[in-house]
Amino acid sequence: MLYQIQPLNPVAIDLGFTQIYWYGLIIGFGAFLGYILANREAIRRGLPKDLFADLLLYAIPIAILTSRLYYVIFKWDHYSQHPGKILAIWEGGLAIHGGLIGAIITGYIFAKKRGVSFWKLADIAAPSILLGQAIGRWGNFMNQEAHGGPVDPEFLQSLFIPQFIINQMYIDGVYYHPTFLYESVWSLIGVALLIYARRLNFRRGELFLSYVIWYSVGRFFIEGMRTDSLYIIGTLRTAQVISILLIAGAVALIFYRRKTGLSTIRYLDEEPTEKKKKSKKKKK
Repeated sequence: MLYQIQPLNPVAIDLGFTQIYWYGLIIGFGAFLGYILANREAIRRGLPKDLFADLLLYAIPIAILTSRLYYVIFKWDHYSQHPGKILAIWEGGLAIHGGLIGAIITGYIFAKKRGVSFWKLADIAAPSILLGQAIGRWGNFMNQEAHGGPVDPEFLQSLFIPQFIINQMYIDGVYYHPTFLYESVWSLIGVALLIYARRLNFRRGELFLSYVIWYSVGRFFIEGMRTDSLYIIGTLRTAQVISILLIAGAVALIFYRRKTGLSTIRYLDEEPTEKKKKSKKKKK
């Protein structure tokens, strides 16, 4: 038997003069946990302990900006009529692909400025990015968005998911696929696999490219179930097209880097500069 209750309040804290939404808090929490995970691995890999903190000072605001810009561009028919809503990110509307574009560009420039391998940073960050995405999807849950098409309540019960998730998927008298949950679980499995893959000593860059492939495969299939997709033209879903391009690009880049000798260094290898420092200390 199903017990229907009111949707969860998307507002976490109401200060009277302003409101703090769960959406933002959850995304922020995901970013924080991702930072902790990446920072610990960065220190273990011999990088300065404040390197990722410095990177996030630039990457987070830029990623938020580009993820919102990406979303607004593909929903311009709506936002051109409601320009006052363009900055209302607390209501949802942050596109992951847009955020990744901003974060990757920022990470590349940051790595060049700091004299660090971009691929080394990207490999370390890969599980953290996916962890942030997994947690961030629960912000969509609180806003009752990023869900799939209608389903019978019996189907949701057959998934053996908690009742509060089933209740939250009851929107305007209809139950919907919890696609936010599917993507969150898929991402968490990916986090575990990427952390395990570190032990396998992949070639540099291939952990990050594996993340791109893993996430894109899951996103392609889950996106096909959603009712709020962004579209390039007609029924062509933007996220599915981007996912196919990312999978093809990541696979091609892996083969290209191997064939040209650009990925001879492996994840657990020391930097040439680190080896020189150690040899100098031994001579002394």
